[in-house]
Amino acid sequence: MPRYALKVEYLGAPFAGWQRQKDLPSVQGAIEAALARLEPGPHTIAAAGRTDAGVHGLGQVAHCDLTRDWDPFRLSEALNWHLKPQPVAITAAARVAEDWHARFSATERQYLFRLLMRRAPATHDAGLVWQVGHRLDARAMQAAADLLLGRHDFTTFRSSICQAASPVKTLDELRVEEVQSFSGPEIRFHVRARSFLHNQVRSFVGTLERVGAGAWAPEDVRRALEARDRAACGPVCPPQGLYLARVGYPEPVFASDMPAASS
Repeated sequence: MPRYALKVEYLGAPFAGWQRQKDLPSVQGAIEAALARLEPGPHTIAAAGRTDAGVHGLGQVAHCDLTRDWDPFRLSEALNWHLKPQPVAITAAARVAEDWHARFSATERQYLFRLLMRRAPATHDAGLVWQVGHRLDARAMQAAADLLLGRHDFTTFRSSICQAASPVKTLDELRVEEVQSFSGPEIRFHVRARSFLHNQVRSFVGTLERVGAGAWAPEDVRRALEARDRAACGPVCPPQGLYLARVGYPEPVFASDMPAASS
């Protein structure tokens, strides 16, 4: 059966998460229902990562197997037609090898977290950012973030219901950036690793916010990491503001991932 990779963008707010759940709306369920409008099902798709309720997707990747040999562009257009009016879009599609897997073939995942610093309620960005009413020290947060880079036992920053076989992960990037958006000053966290533990990114951000607010020193983050104890973690931040931004593979999958031709 032909296998297709799908790049997926979605708003997380209306869904109980990526994963299909009985009697609850999910991103996976929405796409599988759209596929069933194209070819008789049932359809089961696999994704690079299972985002939680309220978490958004900018560059989620999934794959599906179909009986018909679809032109990738026409497949994406047909799926988008049947996904309306839900806030889910297939932004690219590609034919891939039969043994290619959206999850197991991935070599890295990148997350973006947006934190808005202003007292007035967010209007246009409501549900898209975590909002705090105080300014944060981005330099202090970066100093603390640097202590988390590399290979560690991240038990402290792991949800109690995490199903990963090991808490040991390698964190390749945790960059703290202050930007001026139209809504106000934001802190943006750019996080990259091959894989993540459940709630790891939200645990990082909630803890680093305490550093930025002056309640924790950067060295407190080191001690929390070394404690290997969930109780040592700072607050876990809410899901709005978190985006699965990009999934990396050994070779480019979609035409938009291809390097530009040199002139």
